[in-house]
Amino acid sequence: MDLRKLKKLIDLTQESGISELEITEGEEKVRIVNKYPESAPVGMHVPTYFPVLPAAAPEAPAGEAGNALPELPSGHVLKSPMVGTFYRAAAPGADPMTEVGVSVKVGDRLCIIEAMKLMNEIEADVAGTVKAILVENGQPVEFGQPMFVIG
Repeated sequence: MDLRKLKKLIDLTQESGISELEITEGEEKVRIVNKYPESAPVGMHVPTYFPVLPAAAPEAPAGEAGNALPELPSGHVLKSPMVGTFYRAAAPGADPMTEVGVSVKVGDRLCIIEAMKLMNEIEADVAGTVKAILVENGQPVEFGQPMFVIG
Protein backbone atom coordinates (compact mmCIF):
# COMPACT_ATOMS: atom_id res chain seq x y z
CA MET A 1 0.00 0.00 0.00
CA ASP A 2 1.54 3.31 -1.01
CA LEU A 3 2.00 6.25 1.33
CA ARG A 4 -0.51 8.49 -0.46
CA LYS A 5 -3.26 5.93 -0.01
CA LEU A 6 -2.28 5.43 3.64
CA LYS A 7 -2.31 9.20 4.27
CA LYS A 8 -5.75 9.45 2.65
CA LEU A 9 -7.07 6.66 4.94
CA ILE A 10 -5.69 8.42 8.02
CA ASP A 11 -7.30 11.72 6.98
CA LEU A 12 -10.65 10.00 6.33
CA THR A 13 -10.50 8.32 9.75
CA GLN A 14 -9.86 11.63 11.49
CA GLU A 15 -12.52 13.55 9.54
CA SER A 16 -15.24 10.93 10.00
CA GLY A 17 -14.74 10.59 13.75
CA ILE A 18 -14.57 6.79 13.65
CA SER A 19 -12.26 5.30 16.21
CA GLU A 20 -10.84 2.34 14.28
CA LEU A 21 -10.38 1.15 10.70
CA GLU A 22 -8.83 -2.08 9.41
CA ILE A 23 -8.20 -2.85 5.74
CA THR A 24 -6.71 -5.96 4.17
CA GLU A 25 -5.45 -5.87 0.58
CA GLY A 26 -3.94 -9.16 -0.50
CA GLU A 27 -1.23 -9.94 2.03
CA GLU A 28 -1.01 -6.34 3.26
CA LYS A 29 -3.00 -5.38 6.31
CA VAL A 30 -3.40 -1.87 7.77
CA ARG A 31 -5.10 -0.96 11.04
CA ILE A 32 -5.64 2.69 11.96
CA VAL A 33 -6.76 3.55 15.49
CA ASN A 34 -7.89 7.10 16.21
CA LYS A 35 -7.31 7.54 19.94
CA TYR A 36 -9.01 10.94 19.95
CA PRO A 37 -12.08 10.83 17.70
CA GLU A 38 -13.81 14.19 17.29
CA SER A 39 -16.94 12.89 19.00
CA ALA A 40 -15.09 11.94 22.19
CA PRO A 41 -16.13 14.07 25.15
CA VAL A 42 -13.41 16.25 26.58
CA GLY A 43 -12.56 15.89 30.26
CA MET A 44 -14.41 12.62 30.81
CA HIS A 45 -14.70 11.57 34.45
CA VAL A 46 -13.31 8.10 35.07
CA PRO A 47 -14.82 6.63 38.24
CA THR A 48 -12.64 4.86 40.76
CA TYR A 49 -13.86 1.95 42.78
CA PHE A 50 -12.04 2.51 46.04
CA PRO A 51 -14.34 2.45 49.04
CA VAL A 52 -15.04 5.98 50.19
CA LEU A 53 -14.57 6.32 53.91
CA PRO A 54 -16.08 9.31 55.68
CA ALA A 55 -13.81 11.79 57.41
CA ALA A 56 -13.04 11.00 61.03
CA ALA A 57 -15.92 12.04 63.26
CA PRO A 58 -15.17 14.21 66.27
CA GLU A 59 -14.92 12.45 69.59
CA ALA A 60 -18.30 12.01 71.26
CA PRO A 61 -18.54 13.51 74.72
CA ALA A 62 -18.27 11.01 77.57
CA GLY A 63 -21.53 9.26 78.30
CA GLU A 64 -23.01 9.62 74.79
CA ALA A 65 -23.32 6.54 72.67
CA GLY A 66 -22.09 7.35 69.18
CA ASN A 67 -22.84 5.51 65.97
CA ALA A 68 -19.20 4.83 65.17
CA LEU A 69 -18.32 3.03 61.96
CA PRO A 70 -16.62 -0.32 62.49
CA GLU A 71 -12.92 -0.18 61.78
CA LEU A 72 -11.14 -2.69 59.58
CA PRO A 73 -9.49 -5.47 61.53
CA SER A 74 -5.74 -5.21 61.91
CA GLY A 75 -3.63 -7.46 59.74
CA HIS A 76 -2.05 -7.78 56.33
CA VAL A 77 -4.04 -6.10 53.54
CA LEU A 78 -3.98 -8.02 50.26
CA LYS A 79 -4.34 -5.53 47.39
CA SER A 80 -5.42 -6.09 43.82
CA PRO A 81 -2.45 -6.62 41.49
CA MET A 82 -4.48 -5.45 38.47
CA VAL A 83 -7.60 -3.78 37.18
CA GLY A 84 -10.48 -6.13 36.51
CA THR A 85 -13.65 -7.74 37.86
CA PHE A 86 -13.52 -9.48 41.26
CA TYR A 87 -15.07 -12.95 41.61
CA ARG A 88 -15.17 -14.95 44.85
CA ALA A 89 -15.91 -18.27 43.11
CA ALA A 90 -14.48 -20.11 40.11
CA ALA A 91 -17.89 -20.30 38.43
CA PRO A 92 -21.36 -18.80 38.89
CA GLY A 93 -23.19 -20.77 41.57
CA ALA A 94 -20.00 -22.41 42.88
CA ASP A 95 -18.90 -22.11 46.50
CA PRO A 96 -16.64 -19.12 47.27
CA MET A 97 -12.91 -19.85 47.36
CA THR A 98 -12.64 -18.41 50.87
CA GLU A 99 -14.77 -16.95 53.63
CA VAL A 100 -14.16 -14.70 56.61
CA GLY A 101 -12.72 -16.80 59.45
CA VAL A 102 -11.03 -19.38 57.21
CA SER A 103 -7.34 -20.10 57.76
CA VAL A 104 -5.21 -19.74 54.65
CA LYS A 105 -1.64 -20.64 53.75
CA VAL A 106 0.68 -18.86 51.34
CA GLY A 107 -0.43 -19.85 47.84
CA ASP A 108 -4.06 -20.65 48.70
CA ARG A 109 -6.49 -19.29 46.09
CA LEU A 110 -8.63 -16.45 47.45
CA CYS A 111 -10.44 -15.07 44.40
CA ILE A 112 -10.34 -14.55 40.64
CA ILE A 113 -9.87 -11.25 38.85
CA GLU A 114 -11.08 -11.21 35.27
CA ALA A 115 -8.98 -8.87 33.15
CA MET A 116 -9.25 -8.69 29.37
CA LYS A 117 -11.22 -11.98 29.23
CA LEU A 118 -8.49 -13.79 31.21
CA MET A 119 -9.25 -15.33 34.60
CA ASN A 120 -6.38 -14.58 37.01
CA GLU A 121 -6.29 -16.57 40.25
CA ILE A 122 -5.21 -14.43 43.20
CA GLU A 123 -3.37 -16.29 45.94
CA ALA A 124 -2.68 -15.50 49.58
CA ASP A 125 0.76 -13.95 50.02
CA VAL A 126 0.78 -14.52 53.80
CA ALA A 127 -0.53 -17.25 56.08
CA GLY A 128 -3.25 -16.46 58.59
CA THR A 129 -6.99 -16.11 59.01
CA VAL A 130 -9.18 -14.15 56.60
CA LYS A 131 -10.49 -11.32 58.77
CA ALA A 132 -12.34 -9.30 56.12
CA ILE A 133 -13.34 -9.43 52.45
CA LEU A 134 -13.52 -5.83 51.24
CA VAL A 135 -14.95 -6.33 47.73
CA GLU A 136 -18.34 -7.68 46.68
CA ASN A 137 -18.62 -10.45 44.10
CA GLY A 138 -18.78 -9.09 40.54
CA GLN A 139 -17.49 -5.61 41.45
CA PRO A 140 -14.74 -3.91 39.46
CA VAL A 141 -11.40 -3.50 41.25
CA GLU A 142 -8.57 -1.06 40.60
CA PHE A 143 -4.84 -1.70 40.82
CA GLY A 144 -3.78 -1.46 44.46
CA GLN A 145 -7.33 -1.59 45.83
CA PRO A 146 -7.55 -3.47 49.16
CA MET A 147 -9.42 -6.78 48.76
CA PHE A 148 -8.73 -8.90 51.86
CA VAL A 149 -7.45 -8.47 55.41
CA ILE A 150 -5.49 -11.51 56.62
CA GLY A 151 -4.27 -11.67 60.21
